[in-house]
Amino acid sequence: MDIIIYTFFLFAIIAALYSSVGHAGASGYLAVMALLSFSPESIKPTSLVLNIVVALITSIKFISSGYFDKKIFLAFIITSLPASFVGGFIKLDPFLFKLFAGAFLIISSVMLLVKLKKKNNEKPLAPYNLKLALLIGLFIGFFSGMIGVGGGIFLTPILVMLNWTSLKNIAGISALFILLNSIGGLAGHLTSLQKLDFQVSYWIAAVIIGGFVGSYFGAKKFNNKAIYICLIIVLLSAGIKFILVDAFR
Repeated sequence: MDIIIYTFFLFAIIAALYSSVGHAGASGYLAVMALLSFSPESIKPTSLVLNIVVALITSIKFISSGYFDKKIFLAFIITSLPASFVGGFIKLDPFLFKLFAGAFLIISSVMLLVKLKKKNNEKPLAPYNLKLALLIGLFIGFFSGMIGVGGGIFLTPILVMLNWTSLKNIAGISALFILLNSIGGLAGHLTSLQKLDFQVSYWIAAVIIGGFVGSYFGAKKFNNKAIYICLIIVLLSAGIKFILVDAFR
């Protein structure tokens, strides 16, 4: 019973932290389940189900609060969805890929930290580039399909650096992006649903609580500085997870 309570709170905390920046927590759930020795065949489907639950809550919260940009979202998702299916069939050296993915996330977190320290006033938004968005969506979908995540962990720092829209709009875009990609990933592996962790109902309850709390504060209460701090924590923890938990296990 103690391990159930412990895991419940870990999942709730992860969902709260990630949802505050428009993410759903897949990297965090994968790390927790790997560290707590969940059965290997249950980890990915369980993570995807939890990802969908939190991404749905977060999408509704941010979009209903007016934090969304349909034009930018569509440009990324049009190429990302089909690419994620293709990526799911491609096999690369998992050790090298996860090292590169982890390094990208850690570098992104450092760049955002530097950006946060230098940030005094909001800069004017940069011009939107459709061709670049389509290309980025293609690569994000492809790489996300290979590792089984929603892709928001890669999309968000790129959008922040491009400065095409506000931070809270980025959170809304990322949330819906993650939701659709996670549904697509799960649909491609429907047979894996029978391998869900048998205590998944507890974990769903945990991430629902965390998702509501995190998305509420992210959409309603947090200012840009608080969102930056949460985002840096999310990216850094995900990067470390890819390198230490995935690549070397």
